[in-house]
This record gives sequence, structure tokens and C-alpha cells, in this order.
Amino acid sequence: MKLKFTLLLLTVILISTSFKPKEITWTAIGDSITYLNDHLDETGNRLTKGYLTDVAEQLPNFHYINQGHNGWPATGIARAIDSLGIVKSDVYTIFLGTNDWWYGMPLGSMGDYTGNTDYRTIFGAFRVIIDKVRSLNPDAKIILMTPLQRSDFVYVGDSHNNAWGSYKPNKNGMLLSEVADAIITIGAYEHLTVVDLYNHSGITVANMVKFKRLKDPRTGQYKDYTYPDYEGIPFNPDKDEYPYPVAAIDNAYDGLHPSDKGCRVIAGMLVGVFKTMK
Repeated sequence: MKLKFTLLLLTVILISTSFKPKEITWTAIGDSITYLNDHLDETGNRLTKGYLTDVAEQLPNFHYINQGHNGWPATGIARAIDSLGIVKSDVYTIFLGTNDWWYGMPLGSMGDYTGNTDYRTIFGAFRVIIDKVRSLNPDAKIILMTPLQRSDFVYVGDSHNNAWGSYKPNKNGMLLSEVADAIITIGAYEHLTVVDLYNHSGITVANMVKFKRLKDPRTGQYKDYTYPDYEGIPFNPDKDEYPYPVAAIDNAYDGLHPSDKGCRVIAGMLVGVFKTMK
């Protein structure tokens, strides 16, 4: 009787463990959008759940390592790649590019990628990053993510830190869509999955925020402007109130960084990809 019970118990254990999902280590390489997942206080607690946490809650066998670096472009990540402590993982996501666009880093060409020139162009930087993670685990799944479209950014902690949206080129005449296209091109060349947030997330300049509160140039009175009506209306960080009150939050809470709603969209797209992985 005891032997039968033991055999039954072993059978139950074998069945239960055979259906248990494999534990997956996921390293998320990114900028502030990734970094803020674990630094909610730096969002003024406007963000309560980042996309990493959201994915981990939906896929409990995924254990993330946050390699988000606040304000860093892909070129900066690539330059410092050997000192960041990136470890061997089963899956890597690379979510960069928006800071390269704003800082005016050169896009370069596919020749910079295939020729492995260096980290000084966006194309070249992605080659350095991808080579690094492949050196850590040649069998790892690598997923590229295009940057989100962006409205006018005003940092909730310091209004002097602000930037215009992706509805116009950066100071060097480059569109953010060109960065997204570069990442898509790299993905196609390397046969990597691309989570195309720029084109397919449904998050656009128009729905990043519900409105931007600015002074009407004619009356001097505050008015809630929707996109594109706020384009060109001046904002003075020394005199004007913060232009994105809580009521203005939509897919972003400050014009750039995703809100809980925006992070749910990102997480949903990632989960869809993760579930298809073998």
C-alpha cells in the first residue's frame, strides 16, 4: 500500500513539473522608460506600474533584470557596454533610440552596422549592443523595440528639462521615424523580432496626453490645448505652471514617459511576443 502511494505521489509530481513553464531570465536594456519601472518616485508617483512589472505579473516565469539607464542614448549604452554589468540571460529586449534622436546623434547607415564601425552612430551602436548580448549567450532571443512617438516633454520634477515632440525633426533635421525605420531595418537583416511601438502600438503624438495647459498668447489666461493646437505656443518654465496636470495624463504622464496606460500597451505587445517563443 505504501509503495502504491509513493508511486502515485511520484506520478503526480512528474505530471505537475512537466507542465511547469520554464523559468526565463529577461534582461531589458533601455533608457528612462525602462529605468523608471523601478524608480516610481522619480515620476512623482504618476507611474504606479511600469511595463517590466506588468509583463512579469502576466508571465510569472519571466524574471526581469532592469538595465534601463536614465537619459542614455543607444550610443552611450554601446560606449559603456562592457562596464554595465549585463549578464547572461535567456531573452534580451533593446528599447532605445528616443534619446539619440533628441540629442542629435547621427543615424549613420546600414554600412555602419554591417561594417561594425563603432558606437558613434545609431546603426553602429546597435551592432555593438547586439554583439555584446550574443557574446553572453549566442542562443538568446533578442527583441528590438522601436521608440514611441512623443509629445512635448516637460519633466515633472524640473520644468527646465523639456523637449519638443516627434511631430517635427530634431535640431539636425532628423525625424524620430527615421530612428524607428533604422531599428526595423536592423531587425530584418538579423532576422530578429521587432516590437514596433512607433508604428503599431496605437500610441501617437495626439494621444500621448489629453491636453497641454498653456497661457493663451492673446489673453494671458491658461487654456487646455489639444494636439496640434499647442504647437508653437510658448512655455516659460520660470513663470508658467506645469503644463500637464493629472487630468492631462493619457498614454504618457509628462508628454514622453508612458503612464500606467501606456505601459500596459507596451507590456501587452511584449507578452504577445514572449508567448510565441519556444
